[in-house]
Amino acid sequence: MTTLVIGANGQIGRQFCALAVEAGEPIRAMLRSAEQRPWFEARGIDTVIADLEGDFAHALDGCDQLLFTAGSGPHTGPDKTLLIDLYGAIRSVEAARERGLSRYLMVSAMRADDPQAAPETLRPYMAAKFAADAYLRASDLPQVILKPGRLTDEPATQRVAASLEETGGENTISRANVAHALLHLVQARQLVDREFVLLDGRRALAEVLA
Repeated sequence: MTTLVIGANGQIGRQFCALAVEAGEPIRAMLRSAEQRPWFEARGIDTVIADLEGDFAHALDGCDQLLFTAGSGPHTGPDKTLLIDLYGAIRSVEAARERGLSRYLMVSAMRADDPQAAPETLRPYMAAKFAADAYLRASDLPQVILKPGRLTDEPATQRVAASLEETGGENTISRANVAHALLHLVQARQLVDREFVLLDGRRALAEVLA
């Protein structure tokens, strides 16, 4: 019952992995290079070296669900957005489908529903997320799509909201709260074919992600 984490070395990925290992949740962190291993091995986290732009099918061996929280990052160009956030996500959906995984969990973005409404510099990223989400929805994989708002580095409160109406228009969510939400979703294996918007708010995670 192991979850493969694609994007484990990212800001959300690392926080999620730390929470998961503390909770005794079996995970495997997919890393691009051996240089990234020490942080994970120091915490007793299983790792596998694989490249989302290359061969990574072996990373799924022995895993029953996949968490995709990879991102090309703010300092890359549209080429990496296409190769990681779009095509990498699509390839991971296909790999999970071919292996018969029980569930696929996608970290998307709230503005991915309407890329044209995003700031101009974010539109290629949101368009990639829009297309990757659509591809996942059209697959036959049991799935959960999490759509965080604008990410911040505030500490975790584990108090969240599911809409802008709840927050009075405030569209932010801390990466720490996203990590806690992902742990909840990974453990809540009965949740399938669901989509959740996630913002900082006042309600408990378990209530919003029900």
